[in-house]
Amino acid sequence: MLDHVSITVSDIAVAEPFYDAIMAALGVVKVGARGDWLGYGERARPEHPDRVYLSIRKGDRPEPAYGRHWCFKATSRAVVDAFWQAGLAHGGVDQGAPGLRDYHPGYYAAFIADPDGNRLEAVCHTLG
Repeated sequence: MLDHVSITVSDIAVAEPFYDAIMAALGVVKVGARGDWLGYGERARPEHPDRVYLSIRKGDRPEPAYGRHWCFKATSRAVVDAFWQAGLAHGGVDQGAPGLRDYHPGYYAAFIADPDGNRLEAVCHTLG
């Protein structure tokens, strides 16, 4: 459904270790960095239309919006756990520890806020 997403943070130097850690836990490769931008994943191309890309951009601190969040697919429950632990270890704030949720029997997810308050989720949909 999504081709690419951009998330705004107020300080790239603070955001970089956080996003490096959670993206590594999810198995997503870092593709670049500058003073105003971080890139993860791979941009879609004619020969690879299924690729997905995430950019972290320097900007104003986002306004709080509890219902707004970005959810990343995880290949296993262990990856959800690693995402949450990596986020906490790199300046994130717990927004919901790893565990089953009521959406369907296999919905295993964790929520964390980045240092700017952006809410992020990792989910695994498999049973067990």
